[in-house]
Amino acid sequence: MPIWVDADACPVPIREILCRAATRWQVDTTFIANHAINLPSSPYIKRRQVPQGFDVADNDIIDQMEKGDLVITQDIPLAAEAIEKGADVFNPRGQAFTKENIRQRLAMRNFMEEMRNAGQVTGGPAPFSQTDRKEFADKLDRWLQQNARR
Repeated sequence: MPIWVDADACPVPIREILCRAATRWQVDTTFIANHAINLPSSPYIKRRQVPQGFDVADNDIIDQMEKGDLVITQDIPLAAEAIEKGADVFNPRGQAFTKENIRQRLAMRNFMEEMRNAGQVTGGPAPFSQTDRKEFADKLDRWLQQNARR
């Protein structure tokens, strides 16, 4: 039950939570990014730096992950591909991407991209909060409890 992290945009507090959980639960956790990231030393924590480029990290995650793995990402198209391959997926705010909600999330993402391109929307997501951190930690803990038996 490895964990794969789309680390390019993963907030530092979430990386810290994932690293602590990887060591405590002895779960292989791989952070994939196109830039260097600082991670603690642990036999369960790995980093992979991929070349710069469109979707290079995403493609690496999809190539490596298997059914039943966990993928952490904010990237909705990556989440859709991972779900299609049988992964559990949630974002750094602890929100699950599922077969039931991924189409709606993709449609909303595409709509918002069109609005930004037209200059109609200039803001981004709300700042990352302590509540987001707690929601993620709780979601990760529940997932690990449910999947540690495998």
